[in-house]
Amino acid sequence: QVCPGLRTPQVPIWLCSLCGRHGVLFSTDSLLLTCWRAERVFHLHFYSGQQEQTKPTQLTIDTHSHHWEEDLREDPSSPGKRHPPVEMVIRTKWAGATVSWNGTDPFF
Repeated sequence: QVCPGLRTPQVPIWLCSLCGRHGVLFSTDSLLLTCWRAERVFHLHFYSGQQEQTKPTQLTIDTHSHHWEEDLREDPSSPGKRHPPVEMVIRTKWAGATVSWNGTDPFF
């Protein structure tokens, strides 16, 4: 029998399959499960276990960013507009969110 704590996590956690590899996105803020106001600006941790990840990665998610703040001069198909798969996964839950890697080079 599975413990109730394992069936219902106390903090949000997502298992991700990205490009054939697996990773975990999670937050230590339990308010993300119960309070929609906590989804304005928050942090997610990403762990992949891959060699490319040399240090812990904390991502800052801003769900109320404005699309007009992006540089409109760039062609959307240019390499500068492509987003890492981790960011695209995050946007499946929070469409239009901006993701800051906080100084870490996107490695996935």
